[in-house]
Amino acid sequence: MSTHDLYANDPGSPVWQIPASGAARFSWEYDEGRARLLALYQKGKDKQWDSTRRIDWELEVDPYDPLGTPDEAMTVHGTRHWSRMTEKDRGDLRRHYAAWQFSQFLHGEQGAMVCAARIIEAVPDLDAKLYSATQAMDEARHAEVYGRFLHEKIGMLYPINDNLKSLLGDTLRDSRWDMPYLGMQVLIEGLALAAFGMIRDTTKKPLPKQILAYVMQDEARHVAFGRMALRDYYRQLTDAERREREDFVIEGCYLMRDRLRGVEVLENFGIPKREAEEMSERSEFLQLFRKLLFSRIVPCVKDIGLWGERLQRAYLDMGVFELGDTNLDRLMAEDEEIAERLDAERFAAEEAERVAEVAQAVADGAEAEGGTAERALAGSVLAGGVLAEGADGAGATARGAGPRE
Repeated sequence: MSTHDLYANDPGSPVWQIPASGAARFSWEYDEGRARLLALYQKGKDKQWDSTRRIDWELEVDPYDPLGTPDEAMTVHGTRHWSRMTEKDRGDLRRHYAAWQFSQFLHGEQGAMVCAARIIEAVPDLDAKLYSATQAMDEARHAEVYGRFLHEKIGMLYPINDNLKSLLGDTLRDSRWDMPYLGMQVLIEGLALAAFGMIRDTTKKPLPKQILAYVMQDEARHVAFGRMALRDYYRQLTDAERREREDFVIEGCYLMRDRLRGVEVLENFGIPKREAEEMSERSEFLQLFRKLLFSRIVPCVKDIGLWGERLQRAYLDMGVFELGDTNLDRLMAEDEEIAERLDAERFAAEEAERVAEVAQAVADGAEAEGGTAERALAGSVLAGGVLAEGADGAGATARGAGPRE
């Protein structure tokens, strides 16, 4: 079945073309680079993983409750529309919301892959080109993961939201080499990290939790890359050039704030657009969700040196100004730790099952052959050896391709 057949709404043309401008830059300096970026490049190489093996795709997902979303978190909860819905209708609504949310993640990851390619082409420094090459591979993997989840587990997609599409288009059309960094690494990636984290930390469903934790482990590096590169470059800008970047950030933040309503979903359930917008604005859960989504963006913008009066006023208007003091490094470290802990728990359980299977096979063999206590003891020693081997290989397994076969 074609992906086009799975869209809840018609996505229009199968290809979106963005006229691009700007120069492709080559660097003839191959020996030196910034130590911080080269270290990040090494980490990017070390942390590559295979999504077909690290993620347990055999886990079942109920498409009508894929994230375990509580009733209170639904925008229509407590309204006349909710009271009229049957349990089947509410399951359909959960499916549509999850499809809409993960579709925006999917489209954003494809945009990030294109932006990473643009950075490779346009950035003047070789160390930044090298790291961006690892990011392009990361983003390809993320698009693969979200696409597979939507196709195989939910069976529905939504077209790209208009506001996300607008921000992506503005980012890619700009000829200045730093704009893909600012639009993608800081704004879109920062928003995505916060959205991923909220779902990762609240869902009880193991498959989406795995997907989000592993993707976030990569995204933490991408935001760090944007911070490093832009902090260095923005120190050299004139006041006028800095104001232009701040205006871009202000517009982008308003666009992203407004794209979080999911009005398209409510319209598909017969709720008029204006009423759906008003309903979304009244939702306490959505207001909290929207505010927390800027927890990664505001401190990053401040860190790279874009903190003029107009930008501060915009963040005050959005109610997110105080997030500028959030400790980004701590958040990124937590993202790394959660993914590694999830790996350790998963692979420890798999190794325990493997040990039990080996021990049972040895015991069955000993019984069938009239074995002695010594034979049974040898079986327990063998099982212990399997466990030790599994413990030694767990770290490499988690970093690389998944459970050993």
